[in-house]
Amino acid sequence: MYSELGISDKVLRLSEETERKLQERFRKIDETAEYNQLKVLSAMQKNRLQEGHFAATTGYGYNDSGREALEQIYADTFRTEAALVRPQITCGTHALAVALFSSVRPGDEILSPVGAPYDTLQEVIGIRPSKGSLAEWGVTYRQVELLPDGGFDYEGIRAALKSRTKFVTIQRSKGYSDRRTLSPESIGELISFIKGIRPDVICMVDNCYGEFVTEKEPSEFGADMIVGSLIKNPGGGLAPVGGYICGTKECVEQCAYRLSAPGLGQEVGANLGQMPALLQGFFLAPTVTAAALKTAVFAANLYEGLGFSVHPSASEPRYDIIQAIRLGTPERLVAFCGGIQAGAPVDSFVTPEPWDMPGYDDPVIMASGSFVSGSSIELSADGPLREPYNVYFQGGLTYPHGKFGIMKSLQFLLDENLVKL
Repeated sequence: MYSELGISDKVLRLSEETERKLQERFRKIDETAEYNQLKVLSAMQKNRLQEGHFAATTGYGYNDSGREALEQIYADTFRTEAALVRPQITCGTHALAVALFSSVRPGDEILSPVGAPYDTLQEVIGIRPSKGSLAEWGVTYRQVELLPDGGFDYEGIRAALKSRTKFVTIQRSKGYSDRRTLSPESIGELISFIKGIRPDVICMVDNCYGEFVTEKEPSEFGADMIVGSLIKNPGGGLAPVGGYICGTKECVEQCAYRLSAPGLGQEVGANLGQMPALLQGFFLAPTVTAAALKTAVFAANLYEGLGFSVHPSASEPRYDIIQAIRLGTPERLVAFCGGIQAGAPVDSFVTPEPWDMPGYDDPVIMASGSFVSGSSIELSADGPLREPYNVYFQGGLTYPHGKFGIMKSLQFLLDENLVKL
């Protein structure tokens, strides 16, 4: 079958050799998935999930018991007081924007103690000018870079915590940068330091790509809010749209008023028949995330063995599903994404091209042949066309498919004489 699908003997042999060395690593990933599966199951049983909760609601969505059950299941799983889980949240950036706009007022300042946030959030804040940004509302922004070794600059953070500082945003994943992904424990240490100086500051964690990678989430280490997208890890590949905000009751209530309207909050928002997909997707999320993790570990080992710089390295602990590979040239970046696209179940015949995407400074190439458009828990790859030409890939609903997609990326590089085996 591999031969029929265009994989050469060279690539197949190298892949099999790489995979044989990873069985103990895969076993540990499965152990984490088992723990998280039981955690989700426990939350569903505790909240007496039943067939009636799958019913569709329309209009205002008053008395939507399925929506209420879903949100309490999220809150219990992520160990928070409350949750807002809605198909009306269009993406992860939207969820983050809701959390930010609900929490700050003109004259307040936002602090990022981990360097610049992801590209799309920069326009929300106003780091890069954009219509409707927080900067237009008189909200200022300050950031503290990580230390050269990737650690937190605690003295810099102390100096940056001004009387105006109202909100701290912490991005767990690396985004389009070379920095390390943050573990929930290290995030907890950072929050504890900040709260020790300013206990009134709201600490939000952008948890995208990190859910179910470890046994505990940042919400269990002091975060006031964790925020993410349902077409990433927690949607399990089934959620067709949506985002979540889990946190303190006060924070979630403020977010609900921002998402809908003052006075309405969480009482409105029809589910439009999405409850089966949102609930079943969350149930599958731990094992789907495990498949994506195995794909990332396989790719890191495969490409590191070929001499490429990979981040995280082949042997490092993992705290998200994103794998970065420094390809070094635009030709390799385009070829890699072409291989991922060719390995997709949907639109495999399409050739990805770089383009000027909204919210990004540089042309970006993206490969994603997914059942849910743009879903990055499904195997996908992207990267900005700028030095050092890193590709960032993530996802894989099943490990066999994720493995094949990575093999296909290598085959494309080999066929175009951009790598030697």
